[in-house]
Amino acid sequence: MPTFGIAGAGLLGRLLAWQLARAGHRVAVYDAAPGREPLFDAQGPAAFSAAGMLSPLAERDHAAPAVAALGWRSIALWQGIVAALGSPGPFFAQRGSLLLAHRADGGTAQRVLARLHDAIATPQPLDAAALQALEPALPAFAHAWLLPGEAQIDPLATLAALHAQARGVQWHWGRPVARVAPGRLQFADGSAADFDTAIDVRGLGARDALPLRGVRGETAWLHAPGHGLARPVRLLHARHRVYLVPRPGDLMFVGATEIESEDCSNVSLKSAVELMSAAHSVLPMLAEARILRLDRHLRPALPDHLPRLEHADGLLRINGLFRHGWLMAPALVEDAMGVLAHKVAA
Repeated sequence: MPTFGIAGAGLLGRLLAWQLARAGHRVAVYDAAPGREPLFDAQGPAAFSAAGMLSPLAERDHAAPAVAALGWRSIALWQGIVAALGSPGPFFAQRGSLLLAHRADGGTAQRVLARLHDAIATPQPLDAAALQALEPALPAFAHAWLLPGEAQIDPLATLAALHAQARGVQWHWGRPVARVAPGRLQFADGSAADFDTAIDVRGLGARDALPLRGVRGETAWLHAPGHGLARPVRLLHARHRVYLVPRPGDLMFVGATEIESEDCSNVSLKSAVELMSAAHSVLPMLAEARILRLDRHLRPALPDHLPRLEHADGLLRINGLFRHGWLMAPALVEDAMGVLAHKVAA
């Protein structure tokens, strides 16, 4: 039976471990984190800090068409993955998402919309009555669009379920991997382990092999009972590209898209004020929400902002998912499983 050693227990690592275990393979996963749960210290997997928006159409604002194509594939794959994880599975919903703009930002909105071209879906303009029918909790906006087909998923519940359902996988916590070579994982303490195939999904931990940089994301986790929002919302603003993502349990996840910085320190007062002020302008009832957590993390990006899947005899490497990890991971893992199945058959 082929053996697989995975370096990294983030989203890609857990998806691969779960899929390989389901296929009957022997799998061991190694990660620098002390355990399977998130610590929200900007040191563990970035997947814990993600919003879980599955927005291939919205990402066409900045991302290449290949990212959207992987995203549409992944939404369909996520449906199957969540179903296979059992009941009650992680929260997943495909209701579309909303783009909103205040009257003064109509020009910014039109420039963004000009880039949102996709063969699968196109933005649908909403008048005040249509917006009210979809999201009664939102106030009137001068400009609003529905992005049909987009979805969302609960990252924390999904990561926990993937770990719990990856039966037979050996998890090794507190074992940072310093180098991944064909058939071998070299650990930071100088020891090594050999496998038929070594898989490198370390994110920024793979700087020894790839020209990666970290891109900072900042988020606020709010408890907002009765918020009433059913879909993710993006506010189109010349300065504040803010998104709001409702989650089960009266939670609201508020974030900004990206900051070109590798600073891992806590969220600043300025960032927190700007982030939540913009969110309040979208949903005024958030004035009474309670702040549960201010979080930050670095997403691994390659110079071209595109993901990279590399394979050779005894080695598979996936990285560079940037801010699109949850959007693209299932499709990339499906491609990787195809490569691995071909090598096993050969």
